[in-house]
Amino acid sequence: MNTLKLRSLIEHFLMEDIGEQDVTADMIFSDKTKGEIVFLAKEKGVFCGEAIIMTGFSLLDSHVDIQLFVKDGEIMEAGQRLAIVSGEISALLKGERVILNLVQRMSGIATLTRKAVETLNSSNTRICDTRKTTPGLRMLEKYAVRSGGGYNHRYGLYDGVMIKDNHIAFAGSIKRAVEMVRENIGHMVKIEVETESKEQVIEAVEAGADVIMFDNRTPDEIKEFIKLVPPHIITEASGGIQLNNLASYGDTGVHYISLGFLTHSYRSLDISVKVALPR
Repeated sequence: MNTLKLRSLIEHFLMEDIGEQDVTADMIFSDKTKGEIVFLAKEKGVFCGEAIIMTGFSLLDSHVDIQLFVKDGEIMEAGQRLAIVSGEISALLKGERVILNLVQRMSGIATLTRKAVETLNSSNTRICDTRKTTPGLRMLEKYAVRSGGGYNHRYGLYDGVMIKDNHIAFAGSIKRAVEMVRENIGHMVKIEVETESKEQVIEAVEAGADVIMFDNRTPDEIKEFIKLVPPHIITEASGGIQLNNLASYGDTGVHYISLGFLTHSYRSLDISVKVALPR
């Protein structure tokens, strides 16, 4: 992750919550009393959030001491201690909710991604995410996908061309849309075309697409369409693919399967923060 952007994001999130001051913690613990809290996993899953814990509490207390007992991408068991944070009590209390929210969500995405990868169970096809992320959290959510064993699709509209149905409708054809893009971008940017029929696949191949997506196609349809695509063109399947039918796409031959639900339908993992007992 971009450490400067991460710091800026967490500063913004903390300011949203704290505002002018924490009228509870600051009134009770204004003497910089030291304390210790522990992050505990309450269910099994894939952990994600090392940098969140380290950066978040450090912003509030430059002398904070943090011990992490699990790394991003590792399995955590119910009841496992994930981290112990020692520092000013007021800082610990100000940061715990925001930091915990992010760690729970990122761990939820990482856990769901791991489940998708295991469900597909393919050494040839990669699971990747989409742009269906929470506004403001894209960098964190896409990092969580990687922590779960998945891969990232484009990060935004700026780093990859993806010609979809509406682009095609406005341009008049796939051929024309690809030609217009080629005239205006550099050679480092790949062009992906979304297709829904055999005719569109053929047109995308002839137009010189770098990546062809089979959108909302069944596994059998993809197996037929992919025969029309030369080996040098990357293929992707997307649309209508959920955990309950994901395995059926494992032998279609596509390079990637992009899953929007990884970042828009995940469940936050159950993790808690408690005052640490004296050791």
